[in-house]
Amino acid sequence: MKMKLPSAVISALYLSLTSATIYQNQQIRETNYPNTTVASISKHDSTWRTYAPNAHELSYKGRWDSKYISWWSAPGLKFGFQADQVAISFGQYTSPGVLIAYRLDGQDWQLTNVTANSTNLLVTTESEGYNLTSAGGTQTLEVRVTNWAYGVQIAGVHVNGGAHKLVKIPSYTRTIELIGDSLSAGQYATLEGISSYAWGLMYGLGNVEFSITAYPGICLHDSKCYGNLRGQTYQWLKVSDTSDRAIQIYGDDPPDWDFRAHPAADITIINIGTNDNNTANNVTSAEFTTSYIQLIDDIHARWPHTQIVVLSLWSGFGRVGNTWAQGAGFLDETQKVVRHFNGGGLNQYGRQGFVHYFNTTGILQHNDIGPEYHPTDFGHVKLASHLMQYLKLTFGWELEQTGPEVQHETLYWNDVSGY
Repeated sequence: MKMKLPSAVISALYLSLTSATIYQNQQIRETNYPNTTVASISKHDSTWRTYAPNAHELSYKGRWDSKYISWWSAPGLKFGFQADQVAISFGQYTSPGVLIAYRLDGQDWQLTNVTANSTNLLVTTESEGYNLTSAGGTQTLEVRVTNWAYGVQIAGVHVNGGAHKLVKIPSYTRTIELIGDSLSAGQYATLEGISSYAWGLMYGLGNVEFSITAYPGICLHDSKCYGNLRGQTYQWLKVSDTSDRAIQIYGDDPPDWDFRAHPAADITIINIGTNDNNTANNVTSAEFTTSYIQLIDDIHARWPHTQIVVLSLWSGFGRVGNTWAQGAGFLDETQKVVRHFNGGGLNQYGRQGFVHYFNTTGILQHNDIGPEYHPTDFGHVKLASHLMQYLKLTFGWELEQTGPEVQHETLYWNDVSGY
């Protein structure tokens, strides 16, 4: 869901994002993220070894284009290294002041702002956890873009000291694709993409390769919704999202996503339709149903063995008498789509077909939804937790994340024994 905002308000929002202001309960959260910017590193500097963005050792996570520009929600870069210092140079298509999360091995996520044509030093021998368990061996650096509208362009990776080299890190053997809108992209969560339930699900499961192909305001049906020129039945087949920066680079002809060049998803999760269900976008029941079937057909054609999980829409909460009740958007239509692929069954517990129905009713309560109609951070955690257990029970996927931080800046506690 995405509200229609005046252009002045949108401009103010973009300004607040680029200045790294984070709001929680209408209060500004203290950030104080380290400034990691350093002087540019020349490829002729013999003290540093520079790797081009197409280096074999670099693993790109999510959707990136041929210019090494990131798209959609929480795309990432991961590689191993044997060095004392690691820096990344960002290209001209990097959004101004975009917030990235990065971590060394299993340490907590760190945050820093980067911008176009800058170089940022992310690892030194003073970094927490450096050489803690593997002195002189291979350590891992992972970087994620936190925002769904902004992105980075990788211009190069630099290493200094030690063995002076990068190392290819093998990919995990489990892969998930999540297709959605703002609810999955993390809009209005405090750290956006890395506070979303989609993020919590992927990292909560652990040892999962994933792509979050979600963007605020987008409809399932291929129509203009809240400024998005196309719907997911079209855009999911493309590299880029529907952002202004995508239009600036590609116009109305974005490149196709090369499905054959990337591993097929074992599980595909779809949570979309809230924007279609809004009367402002004029998507009919028949159009929604037909488009959903088309999307699933397109997914199945490219990944014949993927198991598809369709989420019901919770569609907010309203007062009923002296209590609250959950809404239900396109409920009959969503169930009709699932039944279409399963011989009339909903297949909620598996073994009846490749399309599964996940009922979200009862997971979220009215106070899990923020003033802008999106889940709070706690609401995202609840939804992720239920989905993790559903995948475990339905597909036998064990929970393999056994300690490293998943959600950042959510450490709340009480150490007072009495009041």
